[in-house]
Amino acid sequence: MNKLGTKRIETDRLILRRFVIEDAAEMYENWAKDPLVTEFLTWPPHPNVEATETLLKSWIPEYEKGEYFNWVMELKESGRVIGNISVVRLDERIDAAEMGYCMSRAHWGKGLMPEALRAVMDFLFDEVGVNRVSAKHDARNPKSGRVMSKAGMRFEGVLRQAGKSNAGVCDEVCYAMIRVDRVK
Repeated sequence: MNKLGTKRIETDRLILRRFVIEDAAEMYENWAKDPLVTEFLTWPPHPNVEATETLLKSWIPEYEKGEYFNWVMELKESGRVIGNISVVRLDERIDAAEMGYCMSRAHWGKGLMPEALRAVMDFLFDEVGVNRVSAKHDARNPKSGRVMSKAGMRFEGVLRQAGKSNAGVCDEVCYAMIRVDRVK
């Protein structure tokens, strides 16, 4: 596995790049404070912009590590930051990455998250050299599963009562793509 870290990625509509501290205010306003965005996530809504700044101050030094993959999603047309996509777990034993993501409610349903997920998966397969990319979602949030499916991941199963989100203990729905599944 190549430890390349978070590299800039461009899609038709997005720039995926490293966070900078100046992203804190937009991150807070656009998604981090929103209880509907965080309802099925594992972290609570941020109480204020200072909490978002504190988080970014802990993330930014991690970019110096080659195994840290954490992108802010920026709209090309406006330069606004609208979401986050990252590798939440990296397993070098089996060359696998598990993804996590969230995005501003104002941009749900526009195909932006599948676009970002496909681009990150391409980077992870082609440049980092992973063999497997997976993601899980709270079963009460099927829209997240649709993102995974639209990005080309396959449904693998349900782990009953295996996780906990802000909505409580949950069934985790698993999706993945392995290198041989890819259609280029």
